[in-house]
Amino acid sequence: MTPEALAELHRAAFTVERPWSADEFRDLLEARHTHLTCATHGFALWRSVAGEAELLTLTVDPQHQGRGLGTRLIQRWMAQAARGADSAFLEVAQDNLAACALYARCGFATVARRPKYYARHDGAADALVMRAPLGAAPDPADAAGP
Repeated sequence: MTPEALAELHRAAFTVERPWSADEFRDLLEARHTHLTCATHGFALWRSVAGEAELLTLTVDPQHQGRGLGTRLIQRWMAQAARGADSAFLEVAQDNLAACALYARCGFATVARRPKYYARHDGAADALVMRAPLGAAPDPADAAGP
């Protein structure tokens, strides 16, 4: 996917938070250790450094949400990351209940909280820092998906 396509999909999916621009995606994709896991209607952008894999953003087209694509992308990301990392982590807004539930189903547990991290029109939402071990990551064949 091009940086422009990533930004367009991100803009469609992130209506509460500021979506990332094509330039921001371009810079991230050019950065060392950054990886992109794509599907037809979504993507996971992540980086892996010093035995840890960090999910930078997970994006699924709103018209295709609720069909398991997010789960398949997480499984693929974790399987790919397990090749060079022992653990995975991410940040998620605590008011993003669907994402929090998805990450919990995929084996993530909250390990820290960043108060008032995400700006909202009516205040701010805390960020939850979640972590999962990668030793038990799903088999890549199970996460072949779209």
